[in-house]
Amino acid sequence: MATAKRHASAASRVFIAFLGAVVVITALLVVLLTFQAQATERAEAEAVTLAVARTIAEMPEVAQAVTRGSDASATTELQPIAARVMDETPIDFVTIMTTGGIRLTHADPAEIGKPYLGTIEPGVQGRELTEEAVGTLGPSLRSVVPIEADGKVVALVSAGITLGSVGSGVVRQVPFVIAVAAALAAIGLLAAWFAGRFTRRIAGDLPASTVRDAVSSYESVRTLGEALRAQTHEHGNRMHTAVALMELGRTDEAIELLTETARSSQYLVDRVVARDGDPTVAALLLGKAAQATERGVEWTVDMQPAIPRTALGAVDAVSLVGNLVDNAIDAAATGPEPRWVRVGMAQASDGRIVLTFSDSGQGVAVEIRERIFEHGFSTKPAGADGRGVGLALVRAITDAAGGTLELTADPTTFRVQLPARGAQ
Repeated sequence: MATAKRHASAASRVFIAFLGAVVVITALLVVLLTFQAQATERAEAEAVTLAVARTIAEMPEVAQAVTRGSDASATTELQPIAARVMDETPIDFVTIMTTGGIRLTHADPAEIGKPYLGTIEPGVQGRELTEEAVGTLGPSLRSVVPIEADGKVVALVSAGITLGSVGSGVVRQVPFVIAVAAALAAIGLLAAWFAGRFTRRIAGDLPASTVRDAVSSYESVRTLGEALRAQTHEHGNRMHTAVALMELGRTDEAIELLTETARSSQYLVDRVVARDGDPTVAALLLGKAAQATERGVEWTVDMQPAIPRTALGAVDAVSLVGNLVDNAIDAAATGPEPRWVRVGMAQASDGRIVLTFSDSGQGVAVEIRERIFEHGFSTKPAGADGRGVGLALVRAITDAAGGTLELTADPTTFRVQLPARGAQ
């Protein structure tokens, strides 16, 4: 027994889209906050090591210990000071050393008397230094400050924090990061729920494709209405002109005017409606020709004879062709002279129908060539009915039919390939 394929409603798709955005944003926020916590902890560690090293370097008893006796006697006086600082601060090691880099104090007494592992040259020259280096306790952030007596560097002090200690500080901030992420996720979920509920109030449980069809229907009526209005206006003008010519006794010119109008219209009708052609598209193009004339745009249609219909229904065909023609006319009308629009329809060797819409406008900037197909994006000022629907709808109709849509430049050309009706 055949089963009906269930389609997700528009409201469900809106909820899922919002939910996906929440997940992505939350994940990015967690990563950002984690990096921020690491950067903050590192900056604080550097500030603490430098402050402690400066404090020790300025203690009078430290300078006295390294200047009045041997290294052994200096160690006897300085090791308790270093141990006290390590106990009372977050510093992991305090190394007081000679200007030659020989340790006088160390967190591990067995390392006293051995060379310091790190950079000391700036300190010997009287400058402070903060760096990351690997010592006996592993990788660490340490600051080296010169110890001076009578304006001369007599020793150096290095205060450091291991990277493991810095990492533990980051771990302490994890609950805060989790709390912020959870709060954001909760707000996002609530927004997604409201968005889905709001969409359901408007569209009910209709599938997203049905909502898209409704928009396509509206666009079809709009663009076809504009075309018919322009065509009616143009025909009215020509009829008034013909009547005036006949009243002036210039019957031949009146007949020529009406014959030319009929000849142009018949060209499109013959090529579009012949065999399997779509008469709705023919009517649309006839109206758009009048619309182009109204706006001072030269209108050309190059159509392969007896071209078959595309796989699109009448509503989608009018919506797709109408929106692309409208865009082309708008671009040409606001661009430099000569102003023109060319529409082409042909059948490719693989049986697909190729539609091209070219114009003499100023073109589409490279940086927005993908964005113009996004719903809500438009380079035109918003009108009463809003903007940013046409090209997004054109892409949706093309994709749903299994076709392709391309934009090229010089001249600006939208190229649509669609399967012919009945093609597998």
